Amino acid sequence: MESLRSAVRRYRPAGHVDLPDRSWPDRQVTTAPRWLSTDLRDGNQSLVNPMSPARKLQMFRLLVDMGYREIEVGFPVASRDDHDFLRMLIEKDLIPDTVRISVLTQARDDLIRETVQSLVGAPRATVHIYNATSPLFRRVVLGVDRAGCRHLAVHGTRLLMKYAEESLADCDLGYEYSPEMFNDTEPDFALEVCEAVMDVWQPGTDRPIILNFPTTVERTMPNVFADRIEWLDRNLTRREHVCLSVHPHNDRGTGVATAELAVLAGAQRIEGCLFGNGERAGNVDLVTLGLNLFSQGIDPEIDFSDLNRIRRVAEHCTGLPVHPRHPYGGDLVYTAFSGSHQDAINKGFTEQGRLAETGAEPVWDIPYLPVDPQDVGRTYESVVRINSQSGKGGIAYVLSTRLGLHPPRELQMEFARVVQSHADGEGGEIDPDRICALFRDGYMSGSLMAVPLSFSDLVPAYLHVDGAAFTVGGERTEELDRIRRALARWSIDVRAVHRTGTALADSAGLAVYAELRVGGDTLWGVGVEADLAAAVSAAVRSAVARTGRAPAAAPPATRVLPPRYARTG
Repeated sequence: MESLRSAVRRYRPAGHVDLPDRSWPDRQVTTAPRWLSTDLRDGNQSLVNPMSPARKLQMFRLLVDMGYREIEVGFPVASRDDHDFLRMLIEKDLIPDTVRISVLTQARDDLIRETVQSLVGAPRATVHIYNATSPLFRRVVLGVDRAGCRHLAVHGTRLLMKYAEESLADCDLGYEYSPEMFNDTEPDFALEVCEAVMDVWQPGTDRPIILNFPTTVERTMPNVFADRIEWLDRNLTRREHVCLSVHPHNDRGTGVATAELAVLAGAQRIEGCLFGNGERAGNVDLVTLGLNLFSQGIDPEIDFSDLNRIRRVAEHCTGLPVHPRHPYGGDLVYTAFSGSHQDAINKGFTEQGRLAETGAEPVWDIPYLPVDPQDVGRTYESVVRINSQSGKGGIAYVLSTRLGLHPPRELQMEFARVVQSHADGEGGEIDPDRICALFRDGYMSGSLMAVPLSFSDLVPAYLHVDGAAFTVGGERTEELDRIRRALARWSIDVRAVHRTGTALADSAGLAVYAELRVGGDTLWGVGVEADLAAAVSAAVRSAVARTGRAPAAAPPATRVLPPRYARTG
């Protein structure tokens, strides 16, 4: 620890912009920005084993299917694979009319010339030229002063225009310029270089320019970057012809926040990779950014409805796994093990169902689930998973979704202790099939042993009816009396009948939960049958069977409810 304290003196805080009247904190995002996927270039260059042309094509088609309209397909002068992939896209006419490809090159004469030549035959393309502008790179890497650095950008722009006029007359050509290491560049100098580039390009109504500002190595807090972007947004000339773009990296773990605050500050376009792939800690994550918008009711204009497929393709093409805790895409992000979380989720789903029955406009509002897993192609199977940390809420959720049962709270608590005991004994997770089997074996397996009852007094039975509005009194009194008379032969007196849940999920009929009070003990049994009398019979027999003393014969399974009371649909 002492050595770390000593080492901290070697570091210095990143600079900030004097912007006391900043306005971005009071703004709101209402629409999606323009997106550029750089999976096939920046994301590919960062891989230990870069994608083969076949895998690059698979990734390209995924991006097209998702709706990305600007896709950086490579650095064609950096490798033969990148060059050949670009030529394959062009020569085999694989670029949809809705897609504009982009290629990257440094601001060097030979590289610009070869890049332009690699685009011959492309219907639409953007050439992206960059040079580093920060003081450190000017001094250590490039060995130039401000004027020399500005000249690199200006000369590169002139060369692009010259070579494009010679070779790309039939191409709808766009231009993007990046002052690399922008976040470490003096804001006034970044503005000076961009203005000099625009003086050459002469952006206009039919000749826009993309000015892209990367956090090449993220070193500042997101609010500092937002200040820089707002300052540029205010001071750039010809602003109506400029698309202000950002390319955040994630070295500090705040790439998403950097991008979102930059949009508030005036950025119109974001460059990034699916699941945050890219060099070092990665580029900003396009999946998280897009679904963050979606969760706020803003259309990201990208299709994330099959997130499982997106993840499979990305993992196959990059050879990198998506972390199980990755926002939206990870295996565990829609899963609750905690008992209190499970209880809240279960109650949230119940409330959503109740609101749906009223015809209210569906608004997603479930505790702990910022988006509906089904909207991104996930199922509810993994929303609640049971281990020794889980409680009655999660178990109730499993019984509801798997069996269509809504047990009373007291039965939920009792069964939760049963499940927890098995989880502790077996270790790890208890899957839903195992939970359902434990419930059936424990509460739904009344036997027909010919052993007479020997209760000295009437045993009070409280019947909880799930799936029908069967209550004491009113028009149901006659049916209740029939049930009471049928159970009297068992020395069982029905003290209460009330509803505990909604209709069953399947067409099995009605569920009855029999709560028998024998001495100081409470015994539960469950019956699911086509009519109420049969369900009551099965429930009481199951409860009695748990005492080890089953009735000699079942009571008559006379249908006591007209068909209109059974669940339909």
